[in-house]
Amino acid sequence: MNTAFIRTTALLPIFALFFTACSSSTVSTNPANNNATPQTSTVIPIGIAVAQTSNVALLGQEQVAGAKIAEKYFNDQGGINGTPIKLVFQDTAGDEAGTINAFQALINKDKVVGIVGPTLSQQAFSANPIAERAKIPVLAPSNTAKGIPEIGDYIARVSAPVSVVAPNSIKAALKINPNIKKVAVFFAQNDAFSKSETEIFQQTVKEQNLELVTVQKFQTSDTDFQSQATNAINLKPDLVIISGLAADGGNLVRQLRELGYKGLIVGGNGLNTSNIFPVCKALCDGVLIAQAYSPEHPGEINTKFRQAYLDQFKKEPPQFSAQAFAAVQVYVEALKSLDQKSKVNKLELPALRTELNKQLLTGKYNTPLGEIAFTPIGEIVQKDFYVAQIKMEADGSKGKFTFLK
Repeated sequence: MNTAFIRTTALLPIFALFFTACSSSTVSTNPANNNATPQTSTVIPIGIAVAQTSNVALLGQEQVAGAKIAEKYFNDQGGINGTPIKLVFQDTAGDEAGTINAFQALINKDKVVGIVGPTLSQQAFSANPIAERAKIPVLAPSNTAKGIPEIGDYIARVSAPVSVVAPNSIKAALKINPNIKKVAVFFAQNDAFSKSETEIFQQTVKEQNLELVTVQKFQTSDTDFQSQATNAINLKPDLVIISGLAADGGNLVRQLRELGYKGLIVGGNGLNTSNIFPVCKALCDGVLIAQAYSPEHPGEINTKFRQAYLDQFKKEPPQFSAQAFAAVQVYVEALKSLDQKSKVNKLELPALRTELNKQLLTGKYNTPLGEIAFTPIGEIVQKDFYVAQIKMEADGSKGKFTFLK
């Protein structure tokens, strides 16, 4: 856990002043402090609950990178009208139980003003109701399944829903190969997002008057896809569509190619990470993936974010990092706006969380994703979307997402 903020109560002003002056790394665990105000805090804590371990870490680690870049960038800009933010990280791992524990720690122990997370929609459906009951805002950086904002009044997302993003990649595939007729679909049946995404993909297949020749199911923990891949290849599809996560999806791509499939492949949002390159290596080449972010998006904030990421990681920033940056940015700008109307360090924590939730839903934000806003229920309003195709070097050592025009 990465924690660092001072919490005091109005009943202990002398001690509060002492700690504020002498330390910035103390976290109170006294239940009596549950409603403490951040009025003597030297920082404003924002929770980051994403998967730093497990098979989901290929996505979550990219979110950690984007959030940390945002923390440094906005603190260098003066934080919240002079008060810095402090990101408090909790590892959700890849399941629902880990996410619930992370949310409870951030809400009750770390006493953050809001949460960015979790990584998976599957996790969100379990943990978000806890935040809703505690009346603490949650901004989902990568939950694209149907029904996420509808979980509650305190739940919003900066990740465009799969219904908006996913069809773009099938349309791009048809533009590359207008002769596509037969489509095979694969999806991870133990993941809520993948189940939601495959419904959109399958609906788009029908709307494009294509023939859905098979639907093959797997688990996100699977590593052997020989049976499903062989079943699909025997039906001679012109296009394969995969909804899964990076590790399983990358292995499925590799095994489809090893078994001789030569047609186009569309990957869903779970494959939208350069971390699949080491999994399928040269066989990743040509996979199409719809994007909610382009490193080439114009604008000052994306230019600075992109450069910071390039400086640190020597590669273009991925969508998951950009979305995590955008989520932190929304909190920062909403807190600054709220602070101008009612000083945030004078509000009791429950009131601050409630007012922050109201404020963030009313603003417009010029982020690396472009200009975004929210509907009254917390759904993102975003203008710009893209489709990228993976280009790998012949030896499989390096790859990149090439954005289609």
